[in-house]
Amino acid sequence: MTDRILRIIIDAIDDINTMREEKIPTENVLDLCLYGNDGVFESMYLVAFLAQVEESIEDEFEVEVTLASEKAVSLRVSPFSSVRRLIAFIEEELQLVGAGAA
Repeated sequence: MTDRILRIIIDAIDDINTMREEKIPTENVLDLCLYGNDGVFESMYLVAFLAQVEESIEDEFEVEVTLASEKAVSLRVSPFSSVRRLIAFIEEELQLVGAGAA
C-alpha cells in the first residue's frame, strides 16, 4: 500500500511541477517537507495538493478520505511535515475506512 500511496503523491507533485516555475524537488521525496517553515507549499497550495491526492486515493482504493481534516491539524506531529508522515497518515485513514487490504 505504501508504494501505491507514494506513487500518488509523486504524480501529484509532478503535475504541480508542470505549472510551477520553481520546481518541487522529488529526490529524497519521503523527507520532503510539505508545509511549515521549510515546506514547499503555502496553505492554499497545500489544500489544492491534498485535494488532488484525495481524488487519486479515491480512484486507486475506491474509498473517500479527508486529509485536510481537524484530526490532521490537531496531531502533535503534523502529517504535512514530510511525505513520509503523510503516507503514514493516509495509511491510517485507509485502514479506518476498511481499505487496508485493497
